[in-house]
Amino acid sequence: MATMTADERRERERRRYNAFLAECPGHELLATLSDKWLTLVVSALADGPLRHSELARTVAGASQKMLTQTLRKLERDGLVDRSVTASVPVRVDYRLTPLGESLLPVQRAIKAWAETHIGEVHSARERYDDAAGA
Repeated sequence: MATMTADERRERERRRYNAFLAECPGHELLATLSDKWLTLVVSALADGPLRHSELARTVAGASQKMLTQTLRKLERDGLVDRSVTASVPVRVDYRLTPLGESLLPVQRAIKAWAETHIGEVHSARERYDDAAGA
């Protein structure tokens, strides 16, 4: 068996770690669930179904393209149902699925944690910036 240099061992471990992350379900979903627009759309749908135009007004700042991409991603992941009603104009409604609704307590817990600890985070940033600038 050939010996490895320290650099080769580090590279092997880096590859092993990256493979672990790629297969980790938490890593896969956290990347999706931490998306700003996804979070805002799920929150907007928490109180019930909305039409695309209502979502566009509620999720201010999201472009038409971004909102559509986010809704498609949510639908693909099984978090949102899209229903089309034949009328003039066509009516499209979006609602959270039971899987999407199961995400709400997690979002609310993160929001509560952020509201509780934002002062501490700001203080820590200030201390860090002061020390880094000194």
